[in-house]
Amino acid sequence: MKIYRFLLLVFASMLLACGQASNKQESTAYYCSPCGGSCDTIKHDKPGICEHCNMLLVSENELANQQMTIAFYLQDGVEVLDFAGPMEVFAYAGFKVFTVSKTKDPIVSQGILKVMPDYSINDAPEADVLAFFGGNSSAASGDKAVIDWVKKQQDIQYYFSVCTGAFVLGEAGILEGKTATTFHNALQSLRQSFPNTTVVDNARFVDNGNAITTAGISAGIDGALHLVARLKGLPAAQQAAYYMEYDKWKPGEGLLLTPDNLYSHIISEKELLLFSGEYEYMEGKKMTLAVDTSPNTLSATIDGKAYPIYHHKDLTFLSRNNDVIQFEKGKDDTIQGYYLPNDDKLYKKIN
Repeated sequence: MKIYRFLLLVFASMLLACGQASNKQESTAYYCSPCGGSCDTIKHDKPGICEHCNMLLVSENELANQQMTIAFYLQDGVEVLDFAGPMEVFAYAGFKVFTVSKTKDPIVSQGILKVMPDYSINDAPEADVLAFFGGNSSAASGDKAVIDWVKKQQDIQYYFSVCTGAFVLGEAGILEGKTATTFHNALQSLRQSFPNTTVVDNARFVDNGNAITTAGISAGIDGALHLVARLKGLPAAQQAAYYMEYDKWKPGEGLLLTPDNLYSHIISEKELLLFSGEYEYMEGKKMTLAVDTSPNTLSATIDGKAYPIYHHKDLTFLSRNNDVIQFEKGKDDTIQGYYLPNDDKLYKKIN
């Protein structure tokens, strides 16, 4: 019976959307999600959180095979939070982010922050995602050389814009026949500039499938979390939001124009209530599970500290460190307890 439980745990960990696994046969080396610091090269023998920068540790297989690249095009005068918010999201989620501008000359964001672009449009490498941001966006949308560069990009999986960065996508023809949004003060201007694009008000973001546009400034964080959820699964986006202490995000609070709605299967509060209660925990301690409705997760309280637990699939949940927590039901369909990684002990539900 114990061997069966262990095999069940290994199988559940292999299902993780983000590609990490507890199965040691896959990989025993884990590294910090690239943050640009010296800790990027430190090798770890298990998943978790980097003690130096608090970034998620990912397997070497994921770094080698699954790390998507995102090019942030920045123009002089770009809005700080427009790009800094999404950059924080994507970096924590393990994407490789680099900056591009027309030249490699320093740019100044909002007249305050100096940024040295990694590349110019003449030497920028290929990217999986191309992103544009507001704040003097006409310096990009009105520059023929920049628009020609956008049009020449090959194999772009997603286009992403924040605020008036949508004007760059419009000029490049990417929003032709699509629906989009932008900064509230620029909605009418976007309609007039691109009559073949349906421009909507009151949407945090609009997802057309391969083009995601967001409203102004802070809405870029919501759009970035949505894209992470699409590419790496909802728990990965929830973990990023938790790390950033961004409690304003409501998964799915946008206009989704794709045939697949990744939020349609979010576990309900009623379903989560089945897991709430008091449980045994390690070292004779107890753990209390309660429902957190924003968004729907479980909150585990141990020694007075609360931690989020994210639903993955069926009876499988993930901790904030990506550990697999496998619950077990009894014959009467009530929750009997749970298993922790590499532990065949059933921690029983007390009440």
